[in-house]
Amino acid sequence: NKWRIVFPNNERREKAWDHNARFYSGNRIQTTKYTWLTFLPQNLFEQFHRLANLYFLFLVILNWFPQVEVFHREITMLPLLAVLLAISVKDAIEDYRKYRFDKTINSSKTRVYDK
Repeated sequence: NKWRIVFPNNERREKAWDHNARFYSGNRIQTTKYTWLTFLPQNLFEQFHRLANLYFLFLVILNWFPQVEVFHREITMLPLLAVLLAISVKDAIEDYRKYRFDKTINSSKTRVYDK
């Protein structure tokens, strides 16, 4: 576990700040889950951990075999695609709201007590 140390910006402690800045993270808050590059793979990975989504994926795969085909292939994919799309849009909106809130918190001014 790493602890975060905050030093006021003065010359007496500049040497200590340089030493500790290498070992501890900054004061930035980040509560978002995704980035632009990781949204689609990470979201699909999380969604297919749900048993219902795996069940519908199994039905879609099973329907691609002509011996077992009950419905048209495209019709079987519609419920799965609708659920995946709805959850992805919800997660994207929620993560964007977290990003905006983090941005306002990180850009807010703070007071530092110094003797």
